[in-house]
Amino acid sequence: MTQWLRGSGSWSGEEFARNRKMFMDGIVGRFAEQNRLLEAELRALEPSEVVNLAVFDALSRFDSELSGESGAEELREAVARVFQDFSALRERGIREAFAGNETGPAGTDSVDVYGYVNVLKDCDASVQWTLFMPDCVERQQEGFRVESFEYVKLPAVRFVGMGHELTESMPDLELVTRTLDAMERARSGFDADLLLTHHFGEGVDVRPCRLVWGRFMRADTPVPEGFEAVDFLPQWDGKKGQPCLSEFAFAKFEGDMDAMHSREGFDSDAMYDVTRNIILGQNVPIPYPEKYWTAEVFPEGFAKDSSAYLFSVDKSDTDKSDTD
Repeated sequence: MTQWLRGSGSWSGEEFARNRKMFMDGIVGRFAEQNRLLEAELRALEPSEVVNLAVFDALSRFDSELSGESGAEELREAVARVFQDFSALRERGIREAFAGNETGPAGTDSVDVYGYVNVLKDCDASVQWTLFMPDCVERQQEGFRVESFEYVKLPAVRFVGMGHELTESMPDLELVTRTLDAMERARSGFDADLLLTHHFGEGVDVRPCRLVWGRFMRADTPVPEGFEAVDFLPQWDGKKGQPCLSEFAFAKFEGDMDAMHSREGFDSDAMYDVTRNIILGQNVPIPYPEKYWTAEVFPEGFAKDSSAYLFSVDKSDTDKSDTD
């Protein structure tokens, strides 16, 4: 379907009719029937308390998208037009809204326009995540465990620290600590030492990560010479990249430090994967890539290993419990 939408095929006649049937029956209709059967089976199992209840929210969102009620503001008009009259896809702009546009930043294969087909893929993935992630999280905790997990939203803050790329040497962490300690009046209230990682609002395969060693400080805190800052707001500003969102999952861990930081078998390391997978299992949106960031937490300062993790989320459209 996406190849047809992005290509130069026929937008009338038999090919158009076949693809209409493929989309409306083979994709939308098939997913809708799948969801109906799955929800019926899960509702029957619900009294046994083996069902992760977040799956019902994921199914509800999926059903809304399949009915043509797109929750993505930038897609809403295009989706509504196609569901009213499939021939609207003869317009190139409408096709791009459905398939996404392959033209991204120079030298990359990234999708510049996030299409409706991507939204359906995300909905399908969200249903699966709510089903298998809770068990996955349990199995991943070998030699350590999650001590606590909560969602936190800070007011507007400024992260101040020293940064570098992965290929560059680390900054002087004693200087970072000494400088930030001297800025006591600028404390934000969330004062732990952090290693912030972000990709400037781009995909992880598009833009190398930036590592910044520092702390959250009050908004508009002056930035010392040789330091850099990343601003955070509690709500979207309508733009990609900075300022980031100041809402995040906060996971604290205890147990074997080597196990917490193990990378073998993980996408990043154990703390990253477990924190992310709890979020996915609860069907809480991660604002990737536009406002995505993570941070390791060093409760005893940079001289000791990190033992907690922050992971950006956007719960503005969800109504979930604030604890796991």
